[in-house]
Formats: sequence, structure tokens, C-alpha cells
Amino acid sequence: MKTLKLLVLPMMLTCFIVLTSAIDAGKETERVRNSTTVLNDFGKMKESIPSDLIKQAEGIIVIPHMINAGLAIGGKRGKGISMVKLADGSWSNPVFVTFTGGSLGLQIGVQAVDLVLVFKHKSVLTKMEKGDFTIGGDVSVAAGPVGRSSSANTDYKLEAEVYSYSRSKGLFAGLSINGSNISVDKSAIANFYGSGATSHTLFAETKSSSADVGALKKAIVAL
Repeated sequence: MKTLKLLVLPMMLTCFIVLTSAIDAGKETERVRNSTTVLNDFGKMKESIPSDLIKQAEGIIVIPHMINAGLAIGGKRGKGISMVKLADGSWSNPVFVTFTGGSLGLQIGVQAVDLVLVFKHKSVLTKMEKGDFTIGGDVSVAAGPVGRSSSANTDYKLEAEVYSYSRSKGLFAGLSINGSNISVDKSAIANFYGSGATSHTLFAETKSSSADVGALKKAIVAL
């Protein structure tokens, strides 16, 4: 009987670990799917992200359903994905990131905001593995131009490193993200890809067996 217990205990522990990992991985899959939905919804809007900006961009961050709350002191918190464009024009596999920010001023209420950040240079993102970075501090940010064609919107040629797009309840919404922090979500990466994956390797890879990752990349290209 004692021997049986010794055999059953490791098996139960193994099953628990497998089930827990599957649940955690499910959260990351949902994050990828939500990011795809955000990009698809942005693409359907009349005043969308200019396609020429996406063509010239080397990086993107999508934060679905970011919580923007305030009562005198405001706070922003969300989890999303980041991707960079490789030399052949294809997009890398997604790296999971966390977005955290705060602000001061007269404000009250809570809202869910879909946030898309478009980066002119991918080096800002590929260096994230060495630490986090601050929007508006380490890199400059500006409200992104809107419109389908660049002929009507030439602002994307300005000097900002990051162009910000935020959407609430189906409409574009002004949102200050200066001072916000973005960091690699290493636990989410391990859950989704396995313990050996890093942001460095993922930013260099394009092949993925995940249909959800494939749909995410198509959504970016379709913008």
C-alpha cells in the first residue's frame, strides 16, 4: 500500500503540472487572439492606421483591453504582444509584454482601451530582454496619424520613435502614455513557447506551428 502511494503521488503531481501549464498557456493563446481581434477591428475603421506607416514600421505592440483607471491619481495596466519586422519584410513571432503606467490630474472612472504602438525602429524592442523601457523617457512618442493613404497623412515622417493609437468603445480615444513602462513577460513566454524561449530568439523567428500566431501576422499585414 505504501509503495502504491509512492507511485501515485508523482503521477498526480505530474498531471497537476501538465494541467496547470495548459491553463496558463490558454491565457497566452487568448492574448494572441485578442491582439488579432484588435488589429482586425482597427483595420475596419474608416480612420485607421495608415498602411504606409505599417510598411515603414519595424515594430509593433498591441495591448488589448488595457485598463485605464483614475481617481485623482490614474493608472494603466495591460498585457499584450510585441513583434518586429525582419530583413525580408516578414514579422517575427510574438513576444509577450506587460504595460504599466500612471498619471496625475483630475480624472475619475475606469475604461478598457485597446492600444497599438507602432515603432519606427525595432532596436528599441529587441533590446528589451536586457530590461524594460519607458515610453516618453527612453523613446519619444506621438499620437499617430490616421487615414488610409499617406497622401492625406504625412505626419508619420516626423521624428517620433513611437506612434500611439488607442481605441475605446469602437472609437479613437486620446490617451497619454508618457512615462509608461513596457517589459518582457518572461513567464508568459515560458508558458506559451517552453522554458528555452527568450525574446531574443522569438524576435528572430518567423516560423510557427500555431494557427493563432499565423492569424496575428496576417492581421498586421492587412492593416
